[in-house]
Amino acid sequence: MAGLRLRDRDSIVTAEGLIFRVFGYSHPSDAYICDLEYAPSKVFKSDNPKAFRSNDGKTVFYKFYEDEGWKFIQNSFPQYTIFHEMLQTRVVGVAQSSIAEVRKPCLELAKLFETKPGDQLLETMQDALKRTLASSGLLLDDFGVFGSLLHGFHHPKFSDIDFTIYGLGNVVRLREMLRELYGKSSSLFRNEFETNASVSGKCWRFVNYDLGEFVWHQRRKLIYALFKDDRAGRMVKVEFEPVKGWQEIVNDYDVETRIVRRGWVKLLARIVGDEDAPFIPSVYAVEPLKVLEGQKSAGEIVRVVSYLEEFRLQAFKDEVVYVEGNLEEVVSSKGSFFQVVLTYCPRYYEQVLKVVSNVSSAM
Repeated sequence: MAGLRLRDRDSIVTAEGLIFRVFGYSHPSDAYICDLEYAPSKVFKSDNPKAFRSNDGKTVFYKFYEDEGWKFIQNSFPQYTIFHEMLQTRVVGVAQSSIAEVRKPCLELAKLFETKPGDQLLETMQDALKRTLASSGLLLDDFGVFGSLLHGFHHPKFSDIDFTIYGLGNVVRLREMLRELYGKSSSLFRNEFETNASVSGKCWRFVNYDLGEFVWHQRRKLIYALFKDDRAGRMVKVEFEPVKGWQEIVNDYDVETRIVRRGWVKLLARIVGDEDAPFIPSVYAVEPLKVLEGQKSAGEIVRVVSYLEEFRLQAFKDEVVYVEGNLEEVVSSKGSFFQVVLTYCPRYYEQVLKVVSNVSSAM
């Protein structure tokens, strides 16, 4: 596996059958920073009814949600952590020498798209993608497939359809197309968050971000769709996950740079750059307006970096946001700067990035 080139949403499978998602684009030379997505039932069982995955009723996997995977690796498989020199701590990751198999969304989609569908979900996937290509002018190579379809344990009647979309320009084009389709009564596509139905009964744990705010932010992201399939007799969830094109990727992992935690911070800021907002990590260039809590150095923050999908495409240029998370100082030979990071941590559910509707009262 030496010299293997992977990017966000590519999947790594280990000898134990653990399935990891490659996380982001900056990695050490001999390993990949990852997020654990699925584990076989022989090593992990979940009480969450949404977690069950099986294609034949015999081979069973369970999906991890929120910070479950991070905790599971810490407690049960610490060998799948790597030392992050920049953070000076261990994070979830897989050494190249421990990779048993690699699954790439773009390659799997190409096979599934050209194959006669063997079940209803695959037929629906092909139909939804054909309509997407026809309406957007994008190419098959601009897309991939992840989630249960990538791994072959989707349920024909209940699974969702998860696409990757590669490259910022293609993401912009896709979102414009979806905005148009959502507004047409003749379209089979609807915005998943057009109503509150998608969060009905949802267990919500974020303390600074309520469900109403969540739905409002999700609705305008446009990448979460419902596809009406009369043959399947249901509305199928279709997600389009933005991933950087190869030419857009820069590996910022630097063994000489140090990232130092400087405490917790709360602030109001204006978004001054949103080019990397669609991707994971989502990066927002900001201008601090008021530090509500935290060190004085928080007034020098230049960006917010989110590793949490809840805060992808969360805000756009010129919008004012409320931010709460970890204050970090990035120190290198070229100098230093401050950032707020939203990530897996003990105060996971206190973190937030959200648009502020009434700035004057907040200040």
